[in-house]
Amino acid sequence: MCPPATESKSQDNTKLKAAVGFLSLATVALLASTIALAVNGNKSTTTSSEAAAATGSDFSSSKASSNFFASDDANVCAGAKLAFDNQLCADLEVPGPQAGGNVTKGYVGNMTVDVVPNTKPYYQSSMCPVNVHWHLGSEHYSYGEFDENGDGPHGNIPRPDWAARDLAESGEKVQDGFRCHYYDASDPKFTTPYDWKHCKGMEVGETYEVHWPHSAAGACGTVNQYQTPFYDGVFCNLDMDTFSTLAAQDIANAVGVHGQVFTIVNDESYFYPDMMRGMIIDEEMGMGQDIAYYTGSTTGETRSNEMCSMYTPITWQVDRKCHMISASSFDKLCYDMKMQRDDMSDDLHAHGSRELVKDDLVANNQARKALRA
Repeated sequence: MCPPATESKSQDNTKLKAAVGFLSLATVALLASTIALAVNGNKSTTTSSEAAAATGSDFSSSKASSNFFASDDANVCAGAKLAFDNQLCADLEVPGPQAGGNVTKGYVGNMTVDVVPNTKPYYQSSMCPVNVHWHLGSEHYSYGEFDENGDGPHGNIPRPDWAARDLAESGEKVQDGFRCHYYDASDPKFTTPYDWKHCKGMEVGETYEVHWPHSAAGACGTVNQYQTPFYDGVFCNLDMDTFSTLAAQDIANAVGVHGQVFTIVNDESYFYPDMMRGMIIDEEMGMGQDIAYYTGSTTGETRSNEMCSMYTPITWQVDRKCHMISASSFDKLCYDMKMQRDDMSDDLHAHGSRELVKDDLVANNQARKALRA
């Protein structure tokens, strides 16, 4: 005898609800298992990453036995530097424009020149980075960013009396420059020491100005691209006879420097893995966006407002803003430098900074350009 239709339908509904309930429980259990596996997998990955970071990989022994580094003769840029000695500025009838100067927005130097800086990204002019090095403190001056009001573990330097415009190896003592405004002695990221493995004489909390010399005559795209001293890289494929035929504008178009200023912090949220290739350009982070363009010279503490560099005019593209960068970013950079064919060990420490260049020695060709894309 068949049950009444209503009773049959009720039994079917009960079975359906039971099946749905079982499937729901199974689904929840499966989801829970998947989440657990994912969490455990992530924990395993994190642990592996931390272990890898802790042990690291050092290929120094591999470099020592590699055929790529067996002979110094393989470095075609070695000794390519064209020597132009510093000269007393007063002895020069018309000294070339000097660097580093004031890069505050609105500043214009007093030296009238007929050369203009190269405002293109350097790769668009067939230029490549041929070296990277840095100076203690900033050589350039950007009011409100790196100036006399900044600070660091060892204080700062004053602005020279003449600069009255409103717009304005480890253990070895070198002349320092200006500091950024980030340093806070009560914040551990500026004071916690970092265990440096590759850089020499560097310090957390300090300000450094990084320079990336670029040249169209470099050994671009080859194993000899990066050189110390940087002059070997700049002049690698340019002899004196050819150089003597170049006009000042030709040089400014073909040789340039990226300049970017950093305060070092012991904080991995500021890690950037590749500082070898030039200025860090990141719109979201505001890096490499507000650029000063002008023509100047080589820098360093052997030059001053009395002693002029003869390597001029070259283009300078300088980030007006200061940025925080992790100590590990610099140490990774020094490691990368050690892995180049040329011996870059003389650039693994901060170099001395040139004093701020007087207005009369700074070109008046500062380019006004929209923020870099």
